[in-house]
Amino acid sequence: MLFECKNVNLIYDQDKLAHTYALRDINIAIEKNSFVGILGPSGSGKSSLLYLLAGLKEQTSGSVLYNGKDFKQMSEDEKSRLRRKEFGFVFQKHFLIEYMTVLHNVLSITNDVSKESKEKAMYLLERLGIAELADKRPSQLSGGQSQRVAIARALINDPKVVFGDELTASLDHDSTYEVMEFFKEHCKNSTLIIVTHDDTILRSADKVVNIWDGRIKGSVK
Repeated sequence: MLFECKNVNLIYDQDKLAHTYALRDINIAIEKNSFVGILGPSGSGKSSLLYLLAGLKEQTSGSVLYNGKDFKQMSEDEKSRLRRKEFGFVFQKHFLIEYMTVLHNVLSITNDVSKESKEKAMYLLERLGIAELADKRPSQLSGGQSQRVAIARALINDPKVVFGDELTASLDHDSTYEVMEFFKEHCKNSTLIIVTHDDTILRSADKVVNIWDGRIKGSVK
């Protein structure tokens, strides 16, 4: 298995009388090169689960394993290198760098501005329908355009795992369909883990994890 969560709990405010369980008794397994949806309403804990799988948060108890190794056994340098080399991220906030052009935002995680890398970035922007915006700054973009830039940036390093937190939230219905089709085509050799409240974008998912109040609701489909 690529990812495994074993009896995972995530508790906030442990030092206070009233503990808050973000996640409780989570047990899931995710296979390599699969499309997995994490579905639930706002505040259900789905983003917390995504951050645990990405090594951005640390569980209170239980184990979160990537390729058989618990994130708790990794150093911060190991986790940072893993996120940089093997993971791609599309967050709800786009985190684009304001003083950089669209093209250089896409290239920002590569530390590579060679002709080959620029051509690859332009290919992604073209596939996402925004190649003409390559020289624009983030302040000149709409929310949907910024989202597409963030998607291109997430894919520029050909990550083994792509994490998307409400990655279609800024897109209209037609654009959402186009972007999801692009993801399915481009990420055939990657694992795609998508957090969403919209089950319509998960119709072709290999697995859907329903989260409600921090727990898995029913069986994992």
